[in-house]
Order: sequence, then C-alpha cells, then structure tokens
Amino acid sequence: MQRLYDFLRRHPTGVDSFWAVMLFGISVLFVGAERDIGTETTSVSLVVVLLLSLTVALRRRAPDKMLLLAAGLGVVQLLTDVIVNPADFAMLVLIYTVAARGGPRWASRLGLIGGVAAAPLAQVRWPTSETSLSGQIFLTVVLTVPFVLAWVLGDSIRTRRAYFAQLEERASRLEKEREAQAKVAVAAERARIARELHDVVAHNVSVMVVQADGAAYVMDAAPEQARQALETISGTGRQALAEMRRLLGVLRTGDVKESGEYVPQPDVQQIEDLVEQVRSAGLTVDFKVEGTPRSLPSGVELTAYRIVQEALTNSRKHGGPDVGASVRLVYFDDGLGLLVEDDGRGAGHELYVDGGADGRGHGLIGMRERVGMVGGTLDAGPRPGGGFRISALLPLKPAH
Repeated sequence: MQRLYDFLRRHPTGVDSFWAVMLFGISVLFVGAERDIGTETTSVSLVVVLLLSLTVALRRRAPDKMLLLAAGLGVVQLLTDVIVNPADFAMLVLIYTVAARGGPRWASRLGLIGGVAAAPLAQVRWPTSETSLSGQIFLTVVLTVPFVLAWVLGDSIRTRRAYFAQLEERASRLEKEREAQAKVAVAAERARIARELHDVVAHNVSVMVVQADGAAYVMDAAPEQARQALETISGTGRQALAEMRRLLGVLRTGDVKESGEYVPQPDVQQIEDLVEQVRSAGLTVDFKVEGTPRSLPSGVELTAYRIVQEALTNSRKHGGPDVGASVRLVYFDDGLGLLVEDDGRGAGHELYVDGGADGRGHGLIGMRERVGMVGGTLDAGPRPGGGFRISALLPLKPAH
C-alpha cells in the first residue's frame, strides 16, 4: 500500500489525468442524455466538456492558466446555452488548486470571485420556473457554499504549508548556527588547551635549565649529583618533547595576553584539593583513589584535573538541590581511569555541552578535545535512574 501511495505522489499529473478521463466520460453521457446527438449545441458542449476535463488534467502544471481557461469556458457556456453539466466540477477543483498552490494572489482572488458568481449566473441564465423566488435564492446559496469551502480549504492548506516551510527553514538555520557555535567553542577550547600545554612545556624546560645549571656547578665536587641532574634533564626533556608534539597539533590564537612567567598547571595531586573546594561550596562529593599512584605525563595530569573540574561544576550547576557526586581515580597498568557521577535530576545533554568549568570551558566539547589530545576515550551520558556520568580513560604513554 505504501508503494502505491509513493507511486501516486511521484506521478501527480497521471493521477489528475485519470480523474479527467473519468470526468469527461460522465459528462459525455450526461450531454448525450440531455441533447440530441448531431446538433450544433451538442458539438459545442462536447468541446466545452473536453476542455474542462483538460483543465483538471493540467491543474498542477499550470494552475493559473487553467483557471483562466475554465473561467473563459464558463462564459462560453453562458453565451452558447451549454447547460450545467458534471464537467463544471472542474471549476470547483481549480478554485481549490489556485488557493492551495500559493501562486499569484490575483489567481486566488479570481477563483473566489468566480466561485461566488458561478451559481447566481447559472440561476439567471437557466431559471427554473416551477421554483419560487425564495427557493431559487436558497438553491443559489447552497450551490455557492461548495465553491467558498473549496477556496477556504485551499487557502488554509497554503497557509499551513507556508508555516511548516518557515519552521523547517528556521530549524535549518538554528542547526547551522549551532554547528557554527560548536566550531567556535572547539576553537576556543583548543586555544585554551594550547596555552596550558605551552605553560607545561615551558615549565619542563625551566626545570631542565635549573638542573643543567646545578649539574655544571657540582660537576667536579659531586659527580654523583651531577649524574642525577643529567638523568632528570633527560627525563624532563623527553616529557617536554611529548607535550610539544601535542602542542603542535592544537590551534592557538594570539588574542590572549601572555604572562612573562610560566607556572606549572594543575595535576592529579591537586584533584583532592579541588574536591575539598567543591565540598566547601555545598556539594557532597565522595572521592576515592584506586590502584597505585605513579608519575604521569603532565598533559595527562592536566587533562584529568580539567575533566574532574568541569564535571563537578556541571553537577553543581545542573544537578538540582541536594545533589551528591562521586569521583573515582583508578590507576591501571597502562592508563588512568576517571569516573565522575552525580545523583541529581540530571541535566539535558545540551546543558552539559554548553556549560563549562569556571566560565571558560565548553562542557563535553572541551572534555572531548582534551581527552583526544592525549589519545584517550570519553563516555558521557545520563545514568539509569537519574543523574549524569562521565567516564574517561587516559593512556599513561603519550600517543604518537
């Protein structure tokens, strides 16, 4: 059934042509019963019936022209005494068509005027003597109502189509604007990440410089201390190179004023301090560390801190009253697992996307960008029974 419906929608002219043929056949039978075949009036009637049926077949291809043709044929009927017949139903169809298609307004108005005038003109041209004046007026009103209703129905459909078209255009525009805002958010977050990684690299280089100066100072007096300093320089240099590789992959804007001194960024050890700050702000947080803590790459530590920071901020802002949260840090052999959950009413996905930590992040957009920079994975969404969950796995080795 659906395939038949789709076929009919793809071939509207074919459907109209079928009904035009049916209308022509019925009208020919009606004319044959009313007139003697072979008279001049019957020939004119057949031509009028044929052309009126043609207007039905072509009503969607050229509605305005078909309306003018039908109106002209109505005038011909009045002048040549071609009595009203089933083919005149085409005028009703055309009035609906021009009102619903949303073409020139003059065509819609002409259809309404023609529909209102058709029945009175027919009563004047072919009066019924056996009907009283009040009966003729009543019959005229009854015959006019279908034409008016056809126009009203068509105009209502045109208005409805225009309304839905406007809604679709607005939805499309909002979708494009949202995509543009998301791109801006991604660019801003990448710029922020680049600045932070830049500070991490600068801090590592500063450590290398200090160790190098110390090694040079104690080279002769304490060779063992110099050797340890050189090992520190080597490890710090490798870590700085790993962070530099990430830094080169991030877009950085130059519209933020750089400070003259670089400081180390937050790390995993400061997450506990962050949890205490959130608790003091009124949010109940359960914090637990599983596994054996170990030294992590600076980029991983910074990413873990920012994820917890933004997740707790979203829980406080969108979780509702009396919300509780939990933070889990799990040290695996080859990765660091993060799990942040809250038991609040849970915000919509859009709130977490648009929200962000300390007013500068961009929710899940920023989290995904950060996790992607260190080659990790992120899973975020509502919890069964309410609340929100954010789970991340960060590799301990830099992604190449």
